[in-house]
Amino acid sequence: GAVEAMSDRLCIHSSGAFNKSLSAVDLLSCCKDCGYGCDGGFPPMAWDFWKTHGIVTGGSKEEPAGCRPYPFPKCQHHSQGHYPPCPRRIYPTPKCVKHCDTPKIDYQKDKTRANTSYNVHQSEVAIMKEILLNGPVEATFEVHEDFPEYKSGIYFHAWGGSVGGHAIRILGWGEENGV
Repeated sequence: GAVEAMSDRLCIHSSGAFNKSLSAVDLLSCCKDCGYGCDGGFPPMAWDFWKTHGIVTGGSKEEPAGCRPYPFPKCQHHSQGHYPPCPRRIYPTPKCVKHCDTPKIDYQKDKTRANTSYNVHQSEVAIMKEILLNGPVEATFEVHEDFPEYKSGIYFHAWGGSVGGHAIRILGWGEENGV
């Protein structure tokens, strides 16, 4: 969720001049204060890292682009879908490499940095205002066993225990059946 929201904000605030994705692997492998690499982490620390150290560009394994593309194939977390299921064992966190996969891009020059890092009050009104004024936000939620059954609309936890947390990008809001 972090680099997706960051990338969107860069695009919005540059009026479309910056239209690239930031590198998830650069963030998860190089931010030692962010948490546990591929095992999860702390979103506020990711935004602080972006402001302090910067993050380079990167695409996906399937569509490599930028300085440090994501090295792992796309897979389905907690559900069945278009991609194969994710492996039972989480991928090991890659080492922090301070150079680009391609010699055509300079690692230090490719970095972007945030002007500021802050938390948004955890209320619907504050989150909607933040999205309206500054673009998508990152949020986390607890994933439960019933989540793979969710198909569309607003998700409501109905049954089952927790299977872990998940960081997401929120890019808008709406109403469905009065909710």
